Amino acid sequence: MHAHALVALIIGILILIMPRLLNYLVAVYLIMTGILGLVHFHYFHY
Repeated sequence: MHAHALVALIIGILILIMPRLLNYLVAVYLIMTGILGLVHFHYFHY
C-alpha cells in the first residue's frame, strides 16, 4: 500500500492551497516525533 505517497500528495495539495498550513503540519510532526521518541526511549531502554 502506498499510504505515505498518498498522504504526501494530499498534504502537498493542502499546502499549495493554504501555505500557512505548512507551519502547523511541521509543528505537529515535530511534536509527535519528539513524544514518540521520548516514550520509546523511556519504555525500551530500562
